[in-house]
Amino acid sequence: MTVYISKKHPLGILSGHQTNDGSFSLHSDHFKEDFHDLEGAATEANTKFLGPAQLKTFKNIHELRVLDICVGLGYNTACILETLQKEMPLKLNWWGLELDPRPISIALKTASYRDIWTKEVLKKLESLRDNNGWETSKSKGKILLGDARQCLRSIPPEMDFHLIMLDPFSPKHCPELWSEEFLQETSKRLTPNGRIVTYCRAAAVRATLRRAGLELRSITTKIPKKKQWSQGTVAIYREDKKDLINDDLHSKTLSKMEEEHLLTRASIPYRDPTGTDKTFMIHQRRLQEQKSSNLESTSSWQRRWFLNERD
Repeated sequence: MTVYISKKHPLGILSGHQTNDGSFSLHSDHFKEDFHDLEGAATEANTKFLGPAQLKTFKNIHELRVLDICVGLGYNTACILETLQKEMPLKLNWWGLELDPRPISIALKTASYRDIWTKEVLKKLESLRDNNGWETSKSKGKILLGDARQCLRSIPPEMDFHLIMLDPFSPKHCPELWSEEFLQETSKRLTPNGRIVTYCRAAAVRATLRRAGLELRSITTKIPKKKQWSQGTVAIYREDKKDLINDDLHSKTLSKMEEEHLLTRASIPYRDPTGTDKTFMIHQRRLQEQKSSNLESTSSWQRRWFLNERD
């Protein structure tokens, strides 16, 4: 394990490690979480972001606009770049939001990370590290460094996105980027038929996205375990509500179990009215609202569906 120590950075101490698929990842001491699940950083980017993004649905547009919230080591964006390069000759207009510039810099110094990507993709990632962006005849990208709540407002208001990849640390440790207010603002940035893709399946997040007028779908799992009932969420802005999307290889409509999850106290949102509140304050506000709620308890929902987890 390699430890990258820098107390002045917002993610605190970062520790490098290899995930189960052999790809490189990091652990944040400040957030007390890994950047990726142990199944693998590259695997997670492909199964929870690239696949559910369904890029083929945008094949007839002139320019694909993508927003990557919490760029981290760059896996999600690199997967998009690789796919467009090999399969879809679309122009790309990419924006990224990131709190700490170190993860992508550390990743680019790691051989196992560099070995995954083509030279063309590595050049763009290196330009993100060195110049906060890139520009070629076929694509351009710009990363904004700082608190995503403020950075989102810095993107020109007329800029909307076909794909938004939402990949912060979990609501437990980073509720700031899962709040009602932030997700509502993020949802307003979608084009018609645009989609938000995230690994998060929490009821509070899903209920907020539904209130924003988005169609919810569950990212499917190939692992037949109860705790793996979903690998995440796709939320789609549909202009014509009658034009529903059928189940595909990567996502499906919410099950009865998942719909009932949205009727429990777990669905009470994280609230951050000013967009400046700290983690503790957001959690306390939600806890008080849950205590006074008449909604079914999450534990009751778990017992009914024979689950043994908290979400």
